[in-house]
Amino acid sequence: MEQVELSSNKLFMPIDKSVDFVDFYKKEATFLAELYGFEKSKAQQSIREVIQSVTNYSIQNEENQLKFYLITLSGLISRHMVRQQFPAETAFGFNSICLSVIEEKLSIIDANNVADELIELFLYINQEKQKPTLMHHTVNKVVAYIDDEIESPMSVEGLAHTFEISTSHLSRIFREYAGITLVEYINMKKVEESQYFLRFTSNKITDISQHFNFCNQSYYTRVFKKYTGETPRRFRNQVGDNYFKFTFSKEKIE
Repeated sequence: MEQVELSSNKLFMPIDKSVDFVDFYKKEATFLAELYGFEKSKAQQSIREVIQSVTNYSIQNEENQLKFYLITLSGLISRHMVRQQFPAETAFGFNSICLSVIEEKLSIIDANNVADELIELFLYINQEKQKPTLMHHTVNKVVAYIDDEIESPMSVEGLAHTFEISTSHLSRIFREYAGITLVEYINMKKVEESQYFLRFTSNKITDISQHFNFCNQSYYTRVFKKYTGETPRRFRNQVGDNYFKFTFSKEKIE
């Protein structure tokens, strides 16, 4: 039987012969360094150059080639997360969400927007890991509790009872040391967390509203728009939008 020689040059010959393989991997390394360094705008620009190179290298279907590449890249990033001491389930969940986004939304036309969305997700998860410490022990404990239990029913009175402190005193010290009211922080945290459900699940907006214990969808929409500038439906339908993320004022952080 005649043997067929599998030449790498024949199998992976780029359509655009001016494209440099070495340069491609340099671009990829630059993108990953910028992503891991949380340099959002630079990472967005670099991934565009990577995407262009991938499509130039495609020997058959450009969209399929790009799809497989982005799937591989998301797996690479998830392994970086494990090395950075993220829980394995968080890294695996990130990778699974990336696969869903790529499968459902990727096209050659929207490739840059899809890449932006994956960058936003990575940054969002890393921001969740890096929680600031405010200059008051009780307020720190309340913030941590809200962050961990935001999907549970929550009120100022209930928090005061949990931490064995008067409602008025809790409200006062929270505003003094956090720079916002306790109700505002609860609502902003609900909006932050609900963005994940809007973007990465097919749950109805009404169900998401109920999940975060808003009294009704209209109130949820009003609060969501107050902090993000757009409605939940518009946020869901626009690929690549920035996520709303509240950050405490620097002078309030130790």
